Amino acid sequence: MDGHLPLALSVGATTFLLGVIWGGPFVEILNRLKLGKQIRAELMDSHHVLKIGTPTMGGIMILLPTLAVTLALNISPIVEEGAGRSILVPLFVLVGFALLGLIDDWEGIQTSRGNVGEGLSGRLKFAAQILLALIAATVISQFEFSYANTLILPLVELSIPLHPALFIAISTFIIVATSNATNFTDGLDGLAGIITASAFGAYGVIAFVYEQTYLVGLCFVIVGACFAFLWYNAHPAQLFMGDTGSLALGATLGTVAVMTGQWLLLPVIAIVPLMEILSVIVQVASAKLSRRFYGVDIRPFRRTPIHHHFELGGWSETQIVQRFWLIGILSAFVGVALALL
Repeated sequence: MDGHLPLALSVGATTFLLGVIWGGPFVEILNRLKLGKQIRAELMDSHHVLKIGTPTMGGIMILLPTLAVTLALNISPIVEEGAGRSILVPLFVLVGFALLGLIDDWEGIQTSRGNVGEGLSGRLKFAAQILLALIAATVISQFEFSYANTLILPLVELSIPLHPALFIAISTFIIVATSNATNFTDGLDGLAGIITASAFGAYGVIAFVYEQTYLVGLCFVIVGACFAFLWYNAHPAQLFMGDTGSLALGATLGTVAVMTGQWLLLPVIAIVPLMEILSVIVQVASAKLSRRFYGVDIRPFRRTPIHHHFELGGWSETQIVQRFWLIGILSAFVGVALALL
């Protein structure tokens, strides 16, 4: 067990180096294919000037090395019967949600080119997310070597058994909610990548403490892949994550949280994505309720997700990303501390 963490850290660093090396040609290919990002008209002028046409679908740069390295590390455990096969669940979620996001990104690009279509409808995308999450949650509930069907209360060291149906419902909600929260976070250069890397790093440590060696490796491989992506996504971005990356990373983070049993700590560790999605919910609810009962449109934020609120308040893009990252890394520290107490 003692050697697993150094191995995971080393593999994460190697994944970063390989990602930086092949990232340049990958960005060039996307540019040649003109897979550029189109910015919504209601966003700020600076977004139009600096970001329009920047290649999207950058999540592929995270997905491919994560799959290749993780499968290479776990080929023997996967072939054999036992706990090693559990790594296939987060990989299934990663690929499934990435494909869903890839389709949406592609349809969005086609629309910007004047072709028919506006990407996947919200209802269809949401239904697909629920189906994928439900499959993953059902499989996890059948595990005998994880914290399946259990509620772990931090600080008091108490594990409460849950009915499998309740556990599946909660897990499905967590996976879908985290996927969409991360998708809302992806709006500024470097923001989603650095926040998810911090969260996966925290859960990598938690998985190590709880002796879930397969998850340890996965978490730090994703950290390395995210860092390589950030090499090209740092402001001013040469590449955007797109739904291909944000939906997949968020769903995989939720899956890892469920598999470690420490899913109650997810709102702490992933506090920035939580802030992002709650700001959207509050904004929409406030506008609808105020129009219905008072006849006026009351919105507590200038624009949501909340990073746009601060942007319109005068913060620069780099200030927002750096400050949100400080919040994200400190919340990850707190989450790990709560898991260890």
